[in-house]
Amino acid sequence: MNICVFCSSADLDERYTRPAREFAELIGKGGHTLVWGGSNVGLMKVVADGVEKAGGRLAGVSVEFLSDKVRRGVDEMVITKNLAERKAEMLARADAVVIMVGGTGTLDEATEILELKKHRIHDKPVVLLNTAGFYDGLKLQFQRMEDEGFLPLPLDRLVVFAEEPAEALAHLEEAAGGR
Repeated sequence: MNICVFCSSADLDERYTRPAREFAELIGKGGHTLVWGGSNVGLMKVVADGVEKAGGRLAGVSVEFLSDKVRRGVDEMVITKNLAERKAEMLARADAVVIMVGGTGTLDEATEILELKKHRIHDKPVVLLNTAGFYDGLKLQFQRMEDEGFLPLPLDRLVVFAEEPAEALAHLEEAAGGR
């Protein structure tokens, strides 16, 4: 399975890097391919290191203005012109999407992926890995959106919130098996 991971390029505390390494190891040991932003910095590097170390494939999709930060020696690297092209390319290469902790860029990626799913542009499973309760507030907001009629499909068909890496991968593998 090609698993797209959207996450931060920032250097983060162990409470965020430990679960990211754990999830990356699960990807690699499962024989899956990581599709990620291609950067060799921050949490992106942590995830790529973990997948590579565990024997998985790396397919990076970076953008021209970040090309100085790309990871060298990966199985595949694509450089796009802009962030919109990058998101589209990452989604096109993915069988499933995981959103890890991140800032405004990650939030932008998450909302676009969910908006496309809402409109049935894709039906790929999407998991928000809620490490250390990072997305608790967003989970409440999504629940309110569902409760007040803003979502045309049930929240659990749009996105699954996973508290642990193993739970996230189990959901993706189950969803992939049912496709």
